[in-house]
Amino acid sequence: MQFLPDLSAQALISRDLIAALRRDAPLVQCLTNFVSMNTAANVLLAMGASPAMVHAQEEAPEFARVCGAVVINIGTLSSPWLDSMLLTAASANEAGIPWVLDPVAHHATAFRRDAVRRLLDLGPAIIRGNASEIIALAGGQSASKGVDARDAVSQAEQSAHAIAASRATVVAVTGETDYVTDGTRAVRIVGGSPLMPRVTATGCALTALVGACAAVSRDDPYSAAVAALSCFAIAGQRAGVQADGPGSFAWRFLDALATLDADSLTRESPLR
Repeated sequence: MQFLPDLSAQALISRDLIAALRRDAPLVQCLTNFVSMNTAANVLLAMGASPAMVHAQEEAPEFARVCGAVVINIGTLSSPWLDSMLLTAASANEAGIPWVLDPVAHHATAFRRDAVRRLLDLGPAIIRGNASEIIALAGGQSASKGVDARDAVSQAEQSAHAIAASRATVVAVTGETDYVTDGTRAVRIVGGSPLMPRVTATGCALTALVGACAAVSRDDPYSAAVAALSCFAIAGQRAGVQADGPGSFAWRFLDALATLDADSLTRESPLR
């Protein structure tokens, strides 16, 4: 494993990526769960992207071909949604559209394990999950029984590297300190707020932003993931300073994302 030696160069890439996101307003198709739809859409709008919560099997695969990126999140999974997800991922691949997988609680049931196995075989450009999900995805023993992370990100770094190398994908592990790797490069991202896990769908919304960044960085999904996580780290830290609790944090965080200028990615770089 090799850590990127020039973090300032990576911060500059993140800055340019967010500037491109603000300029191009990419269309991001989100096949995501019921809990996160509103939050994910608002986060994408705050960052300048255009969200589309299109998931029906009758139109989702066709719609994917006109999008900048596709996000697949299995939070509230059902058989019809899974069928649509598989067809949409395949359609995105055919059209050269990057797609991002959020394997929410994939280790909790046999249905979820099988769903994620089938989705992984379609080759997501980026996988974003918490430490417990990534450890389990690599075949390790996780302490979690559901959607909550019970493992530290540091415990998931080796698993993330193994998945990225074997699957030729980018893995982003999020928690108190985030970790992103493509199997060769790797970086840690610090920041955010302890209030973030207390606001529902924050992680799912982050996955949507990863998709938006991938839409303007198709040739470098690693940098897309780093840029998205950096935005959340900076905005979360800003919002957490003034928030009185999870309620006020939620709207302050959205405002912090909306007012985040591209230069913040270099001035306040959270890369370590």
